[in-house]
Amino acid sequence: MTLPRLTNSNFPSFPSLFDRFFDGEIMDWNRSNYSSTDTTLPAINVRENDNEFLIDVAAPGLCKDDFKVNYDNGNLTISSEKKNEVEEKKDERITRREFSYQSFQRSFTVSENVVDGEKITANYDNGILHIMLPKREEVKPKPAKQIEIK
Repeated sequence: MTLPRLTNSNFPSFPSLFDRFFDGEIMDWNRSNYSSTDTTLPAINVRENDNEFLIDVAAPGLCKDDFKVNYDNGNLTISSEKKNEVEEKKDERITRREFSYQSFQRSFTVSENVVDGEKITANYDNGILHIMLPKREEVKPKPAKQIEIK
């Protein structure tokens, strides 16, 4: 079944947001995020609260030693590489050999004016890599100041 492409007859020269989304023009993942084995990139959730940004990377089957997290001049890069080799031998002749190679890299631009790069932490728990990017004190919301009337 083929879905027809919707057009806006009032503004034919402007593509719809829907069309641009599927054309890949809104977000170009190829510039800063790639998987060298053409596999699916792990899903990432980004949350924010008053004190920090939190990034969760779903990566079951990996261990903490498979990851590298780097922060350099406002660029946060998360990468992983895992190699597996299974070999069965029968009378010293190789009867079967299987190779598995997985890798990915995701990069994010982080404002150095907002995030304190010296205090970024990461941990891996139950298949999820958690990265905490604390905000600088000067950008955290301040409570309203009560001014004394004299």
